[in-house]
Amino acid sequence: MKRRPADIPPPVPEGLAHDWRILGRLLPHLWPAGEPALRRRMIWAGLLLVAAKVATVATPVFFKHAIDALSHPDASLAGWAAVPVGLILAYGLARIGSQAFNELRDLVFARVVERAIHVIGLRTFRHLHGLSLRFHLERQTGGLSRAIERGTRAIDVILRLFAFRAGPSLLELAMVCAVLGALYDPVFALTIAGTIGVYILWTLGLTEWRMGFRRTMNQFDAEANTKAIDSLLNYETVKYFGNEEHEARRFDRALAAYEDAAVRSHVSLSTLNMGQGVIITGGLIVVMLMAGQRIVQGEMSAGDFVLVNTYLIQLYQPLNFLGVVYREIKQALIDIAVLFALGDTPPEVADRPGAPALRVGRGHVRFEAVSFAYAPDRPILTDVTLDIPPGGTLALVGASGAGKSTLGRLLFRFYDPTAGRVLIDDQDLRAVTQDSLRRAIGIVPQDTVLFNDTIGYNIAYGRPGATQAEIEEAARLAAIHDFVASLKDGYDTRVGERGLKLSGGEKQRVAIARTILKNPALLLFDEATSQLDSATEKEIQAALRQVRTGRTTLIIAHRLSTIVDADQIAVIDAGRVIEQGTHHDLLRRQGAYATLWTHQLQGSFPEETNGGARST
Repeated sequence: MKRRPADIPPPVPEGLAHDWRILGRLLPHLWPAGEPALRRRMIWAGLLLVAAKVATVATPVFFKHAIDALSHPDASLAGWAAVPVGLILAYGLARIGSQAFNELRDLVFARVVERAIHVIGLRTFRHLHGLSLRFHLERQTGGLSRAIERGTRAIDVILRLFAFRAGPSLLELAMVCAVLGALYDPVFALTIAGTIGVYILWTLGLTEWRMGFRRTMNQFDAEANTKAIDSLLNYETVKYFGNEEHEARRFDRALAAYEDAAVRSHVSLSTLNMGQGVIITGGLIVVMLMAGQRIVQGEMSAGDFVLVNTYLIQLYQPLNFLGVVYREIKQALIDIAVLFALGDTPPEVADRPGAPALRVGRGHVRFEAVSFAYAPDRPILTDVTLDIPPGGTLALVGASGAGKSTLGRLLFRFYDPTAGRVLIDDQDLRAVTQDSLRRAIGIVPQDTVLFNDTIGYNIAYGRPGATQAEIEEAARLAAIHDFVASLKDGYDTRVGERGLKLSGGEKQRVAIARTILKNPALLLFDEATSQLDSATEKEIQAALRQVRTGRTTLIIAHRLSTIVDADQIAVIDAGRVIEQGTHHDLLRRQGAYATLWTHQLQGSFPEETNGGARST
């Protein structure tokens, strides 16, 4: 069965019209609006480009005249006086000038290219953070990062090749043909023009054929990169199951697929290059034979022969560059089209035009007849109505997959409900800005994932710009300051990838400190202690109770013993609220909650007899 490459990068339209649209979006970055300094750089770069080409075309002319002067020296002169020093110096200065002008041009243009990469890369980064949770859950980080990396690199390729390879190469070809046509028989220019025409047709046709191999290479490259990143991020899981060889085989299969695609691409490239070489060599032979015949007939001098030959050799370079330029531009267009496709992906959840910021008053949260489905055939919530009064605590319990965490995601507006509405202080969350909403809510998740940075940075993430004193005070309230202070590097201690250098309890305390520093009006605890041992859980619960004092709080709980003091407990089953009340009320009803409580007590006894204190 034929393997399908990973669904990253996303498919993009193909064809000449699409290529021109991509170029149309890029070229304005060569003349950026509101950037007079960059525009001046473009003007200087253009002047330097023209100067370099004039020097390049003039170089063989000086060489020709020097050879003619040496071939027919003035009989009245001898020694150094007979040497055409001026022509030789002019030849050398023209060569140096051509290179110097090119280097200065690249130096001046570098800022323009890097600014374009900066602007487009930042815009894409911001857009990706603005896309819905669904987009990121359905994408693979490795392939996504590789698509962004290739796309930003392609910006540099396209801008540089268009500005200083494609146009200048055509200009140089035109100048060389004009000089040869003016100095010699027009048949020279016609022969060169014919050679160029055949070369371009061959290059365009073969390059279009090769693009399919390039796309396949990109897809398998993304798949291999995704597998590598996914495996390395889950290093511990691989070790736990002793599956190093299994992971190596998976990566090997991905690399083998990429290898096959790359070999096919190289074969097609060799075919293209061979054809280009035959065409160029054929043109060279024809033109040199014509020049040789005219020398024999006395119509051209040795200097003329050298001039024609030098121009042909010099012509080969820009002509060869045309093929390289076209190939590179076509390949870069594929990469940047993926980047633009990511940037054009519409967000599933978007602010309404002119939406105001959330005005947080007392913190009254209400879910009104909320229904939600990830897909039409997969309903998650059905007609859920819940009310959390200001400063109150509502706990959600139920089996895995019942819809508890989905309610938390709706509160953060990662999704919009398919029916009903979610309100904070009588404001529909769809009517306010997402930024103001999320700044008003703090979360301590079940699995705290930290940035690969310092403990201080991860705590300060709750409020970037917080002072060191504020960070340490938040850590004290979360009962982690003493631990951090005992470390050699203190708050500058790095936590490792995803915080793996810290224990589960330490990571949870960092998450609590981060939330304390944020100082939100509302809180969401999403099974914040479900993966901790009993002793650590009690310590974390004490910190959580202190944090939620006076704040409206939604708790998603697995262990019922952690929410017995909640103002209200709602039991969720198959996306519906089947029971609601206080802990004691629900136990008296002998319903679903009482059954869950009994099962958890029975299941907890073995743990408690092994040194843990029983929770009640």
